[in-house]
Amino acid sequence: MARGFDSVFQERIAEADAFYRELTPRGASEDEARVLRQALAGMLWTKQYYGFDLETWLAEHGLDPWSLPRPGIRNREWFHMVSDDIISMPDKWEYPWFAAWDLAFHTVALSVADNRFAKQQLELLLQNAYQHPNGQIPAYEWNFGDVNPPVHAWAAYFVYLIEQRRTGHADTAFLERTFQKLLTNFTWWVNRKDPEGRNIFQGGFLGLDNIGVFDRSAPLPTGGSLEQADGTAWMALYCQSMLQIAVELVEDNPAYEEQVLKFVEHYLWIAGSMDRVGDLGDELWDEEDGFFYDVLRLPDGQAVRLKVRSMVGLLPLCASTVFRPRQLERVSGLGERLRRFADRHPSLSVTLASAQAGVAGGARLLSVVDEKRLLRVLGHLLSEEEFLSPYGIRSLSRYHAEHPYTFWVRGEEYRVSYLPAESDTGMFGGNSNWRGPVWFPMNALVVRALLNLYGFYGDEFTVECPTGSGTRMTLYKVAEEISRRLARLFLRGEDGRRPVYGGQEKFRSDPYWRDLILFHEYFHGDNGAGIGAAHQTGWTGLVAALMQLFGTLTPGDFLTDDPGRKERS
Repeated sequence: MARGFDSVFQERIAEADAFYRELTPRGASEDEARVLRQALAGMLWTKQYYGFDLETWLAEHGLDPWSLPRPGIRNREWFHMVSDDIISMPDKWEYPWFAAWDLAFHTVALSVADNRFAKQQLELLLQNAYQHPNGQIPAYEWNFGDVNPPVHAWAAYFVYLIEQRRTGHADTAFLERTFQKLLTNFTWWVNRKDPEGRNIFQGGFLGLDNIGVFDRSAPLPTGGSLEQADGTAWMALYCQSMLQIAVELVEDNPAYEEQVLKFVEHYLWIAGSMDRVGDLGDELWDEEDGFFYDVLRLPDGQAVRLKVRSMVGLLPLCASTVFRPRQLERVSGLGERLRRFADRHPSLSVTLASAQAGVAGGARLLSVVDEKRLLRVLGHLLSEEEFLSPYGIRSLSRYHAEHPYTFWVRGEEYRVSYLPAESDTGMFGGNSNWRGPVWFPMNALVVRALLNLYGFYGDEFTVECPTGSGTRMTLYKVAEEISRRLARLFLRGEDGRRPVYGGQEKFRSDPYWRDLILFHEYFHGDNGAGIGAAHQTGWTGLVAALMQLFGTLTPGDFLTDDPGRKERS
């Protein structure tokens, strides 16, 4: 009997070896293959059953759908929600519940190993049992009504493209179902998070916990409101992603032409709001620093720019999307409609002009940063004295290590300084830190943006990387370099040790432990040590997607006019 067991076990091992071998790029080293395999295995391991009947739970706390709201009872507006599904968790040990924006990044990593499950997960939170009747997507268990970044549309389009490239099958039915549900969510954002109707969005903490001067989910100690550079950039990216989906769907259904035009115009208004010219301190862009900042709007109407160099100011870079001529040809009369739009709204003519032909095959670029601003933001991004660490992009510039940002309100100091590891504030429980460490989700979006911008500017456009080094790279090479630094977190260095393990000697050098890799929640901004939840493969599993992407694609793939289009359904 034991011999039979051993035989079956060996067969299963052989099957697993064959499965991961097929997913590993040719030319990958043994250690790179190990990292990719364990990252994907961790993604599959984090599947878990999640059951939560909100109406029953709220009834146990003395509430029914028609009772008056009572303070202190969380999720009291989510009576409709019933969860009874297998869901990809951030971490089955420390975070055994779903989070909407985490889940979107999970699907990008999962698409490498199980595209069908990735698509199912994207559609899950858009079902009537989850999505609020007002269109909001539930954020996370402790507060479903909180605001997570709107990344579902981007993830859905990415997963769609990955399947199409790998199998030749374009699942437009999935794309259409997702698009229809996301329309209601987009409307919720426009109606709820742009309170003054100026296309400047105020979305709360937006998943970045303690990155700002103030707790962005709480009333401001100054009164007034916060015009968020990242909230507005997230919505620009949301528009671009919905536009990409509509352009894809219009090939089979001309009715989507109006949706294409809708999202082009929405994008132009949002981009125009970020590019507006106002009194000093009124704009999100700071010409002196060459960076985007949040703007504090005080009750008396005054505006104060909060000059914290953080991931908040890099997000406008991420709202960059390229459209190929063959894609735009699917929409009849698009050029004429845009000309009429520009005539009606001359204030947006500069924004519209930025969507001109690039050097790479007549591509069109939608981006909230023109070439001049792009170069200035990249100067910060690629500086090793600021954002570029040996292990990816930091969430806060290292500039603030010696130059903390302080803001005084009625004698009380609010302060942001560079913290490469654990948080020193109690904001959001004090159990995460966006003031310096490396986080994979934002790095993945930066890489995406650089690849899109490369698809527009081509090989003639180069920048210094690192800033001040004298070494010039194309934007493709910059994206590849950032991905290489991220992978370095988990790979053995010249000393045979993995940076992720920091000073944990047992894991660093013990032959029985050193090759068993943990994928932490986030990473020390200077030495790469893993921090936070030790098994949060979740979005850190993106390392597998990045390794496969740069292991299987070439720069030419990003300059091709609408590549890989085959069977559609």
